[in-house]
Amino acid sequence: MKNEVSISTFFYPNPVILVSAKHNTKESIITLSWAGTSCSNPPIVSIGVRPERYTYDIIKETEEFVINFPTELILKEVELCGTKSGREIDKWSVCNFTRVKSKIVDVPQIKECPASMECKVDQIISLGTHDLFLGRIVALHLDDQWKTDGYPGMLTYSRGKYGVVRNIDRNKI
Repeated sequence: MKNEVSISTFFYPNPVILVSAKHNTKESIITLSWAGTSCSNPPIVSIGVRPERYTYDIIKETEEFVINFPTELILKEVELCGTKSGREIDKWSVCNFTRVKSKIVDVPQIKECPASMECKVDQIISLGTHDLFLGRIVALHLDDQWKTDGYPGMLTYSRGKYGVVRNIDRNKI
């Protein structure tokens, strides 16, 4: 039997992403799990960011960002990017991430992530604690393994805990 509980955002698990942003000399990376697909044509994604976050102003000023999909191999760095502010530390250096020049936007991709989406902001919607950035995907970059094997090791987040996406072979169900 289902019982009524207090209202919450109960979409679990959520994907874990690293969003990189850059404006002149200011660069940052933020870990988010408020993200998703919003439209397939045109290809638009959404990210929810609190206005007080350092990365928020950078994205708002440039109207560009890159979504990087981390795997369990860099979980320690993912946690750091979600708990430390770019105002205080250089996350690129501390995490030892490698910048990869993007094709269209002026924001670097993270080499250690097997997939990256270059995005340009189409719209910002103020919702309350978070603003929703709707970003049009202008370029998508995938490691060869992800092109053929799907999303091995992609991180999810649910109720304070990380999970890992594994592919399921439908023939074995």
